[in-house]
Amino acid sequence: MEQQIIFNWIAIVFYVSSTVFFAYGVSFQREKALKPAMITALLGLIPHAISIVIRWQITGHGPYMAKYEVLSSNAWVTIFFFVMASWKIPRLRHTGLIVMPLSFLMRGCGLLTDPGIRKLPPTLKSGWLILHVVFAKVSTGAVIIALGTSVLYLLKGKKAENEFYRRLPSLEALDEFSYKFIGFGFIFWSITVAAGAIWANEAWGKYWSWDPIETWSLITWLLYGLYLHLRFFFRWKGSQAAWMLIVCFIFSAVTIFVIPFVIESLHAEYFR
Repeated sequence: MEQQIIFNWIAIVFYVSSTVFFAYGVSFQREKALKPAMITALLGLIPHAISIVIRWQITGHGPYMAKYEVLSSNAWVTIFFFVMASWKIPRLRHTGLIVMPLSFLMRGCGLLTDPGIRKLPPTLKSGWLILHVVFAKVSTGAVIIALGTSVLYLLKGKKAENEFYRRLPSLEALDEFSYKFIGFGFIFWSITVAAGAIWANEAWGKYWSWDPIETWSLITWLLYGLYLHLRFFFRWKGSQAAWMLIVCFIFSAVTIFVIPFVIESLHAEYFR
């Protein structure tokens, strides 16, 4: 456990450093600060991954039991997804201004929870659970990146004459990035809900029981579906679409990070 804690705090130091570099680079229009921001984010993934593997060996199951593991693995997947996406599309680096603080908060909040070892209940021993969890985490990462591009869209729209913001992707490109990442996240969230329903039938004998988590997951899915529908059929674009995405993100954040921890449900064993 001591090794795990040490690696966790090393990761936190890297993530905080990355967040500071991103904040400095974007706030003070210093493009050069984005390179060390990306490097420290990437370096932070290494000790973070080691801490997850150590805990996995200790518990005998993946990082999806209790707040400590759930928040830690969510943060790792989000940062990994962001780093890989930014490596493929360098213009996405600026979204680190949003991605890194949110990921750091997830990891930090996880460290403040009980790190006690939890055994995997029989109801959670299912391949469908693993599919459900993995796709949920990837969907979360995609949505957070989409949030970042939407926030950058709004910032660039207000400061179009600023030299630094002129270096950002065009408003059209930022808008398109948001659309594509939400489309990706929506597909993965759909698989998350479907896999969860099959798992629920295996564990409790019915596909849907209007459990609070199920209900909020459905609301989130419908909202993102509405966002995509309005964009595709009604040609919603620009600040209108960006603000709607932010509202959708708030609902998904409540679904993933609030409801499981404050309301008793069939998922209580998973999040307790």
